[in-house]
Amino acid sequence: MLHSYAEVCDLVRQRPSGQVITVLGPTATGKTRLAVRLARDFNAEIISADSRQVYRGMDIGTGKDLSDYFIDGQQIPYHLIDIVEPGTEYNVAQYQQAAYLAMDDIKSRGREVLICGGSGMYVEALLGGYRLSPIEPDENLRAELEAKSDEELTELLASFHPLHNHTDTCERGRLLKAVEIECYYAQHPEWKERVREIPSVIIGTTGDRDLVRAKITARLRQRLDEGMIEEVYQLIKNGASVQQLLKYGLEYKFVTLFLLGELSKDEMFEKLNIAIHQFSKRQMTWFRRMERQGFVIHWVDVSHS
Repeated sequence: MLHSYAEVCDLVRQRPSGQVITVLGPTATGKTRLAVRLARDFNAEIISADSRQVYRGMDIGTGKDLSDYFIDGQQIPYHLIDIVEPGTEYNVAQYQQAAYLAMDDIKSRGREVLICGGSGMYVEALLGGYRLSPIEPDENLRAELEAKSDEELTELLASFHPLHNHTDTCERGRLLKAVEIECYYAQHPEWKERVREIPSVIIGTTGDRDLVRAKITARLRQRLDEGMIEEVYQLIKNGASVQQLLKYGLEYKFVTLFLLGELSKDEMFEKLNIAIHQFSKRQMTWFRRMERQGFVIHWVDVSHS
């Protein structure tokens, strides 16, 4: 466990050549603050790895805190924040491709890449170079594949690349999806060429559980005071679908339910507070799973930062 910013800097400084920097961790553990300091000190630009901060107008509820990207009078450049309208379908495959392009752009200007966020799926898909289909399944292709046996599907999958493990062939649904993805990349080689594993030194932010829980609750009260209810109301007024806001979950789900009259303000706060605490636990569960899969995460205690 790392305990100081100096220790974090030493770790980043000693990383092998070619590695990017990644800062991840559950909500309310100071990821952005740490990432901004590192970006300043290592000439880096930040690529956000947050599944909801891609949406314009969803600011308070997603905790964008864009003012945090200013340090010592300098703005740290950031990417993949405010890039699509609320309600737009935006998935992890689209994020992955956009992140690869942002990385190439950053490196072309001689700067370091720093990935920062709490969406474990986004971070893992990017660092692991996972093959993902950026579009909805082709119904005609799916029907054609459904007619094949597991053995035929496995043989087809092996025709695209050697099968080094059997994780994609142990269950029919995963096997179908794996073949669909390979078929897509065969037809779109320009996407395939960009998919690659990203070597990275990974820093995880954590802290005393009770202190983090207190920060979560205090931050929720602050966001409500700063106009989070008004933000959701404005999104609806501007045409955002209620169903889509409910789908985004957490702040947008419970504030929308309050605006619809289905929850009182006290009920909204209580249920939302519980949901954010549960979300924080799920984030940590995801990161621990990443560790079990071989990602090395260096945890830094930010309890008193």
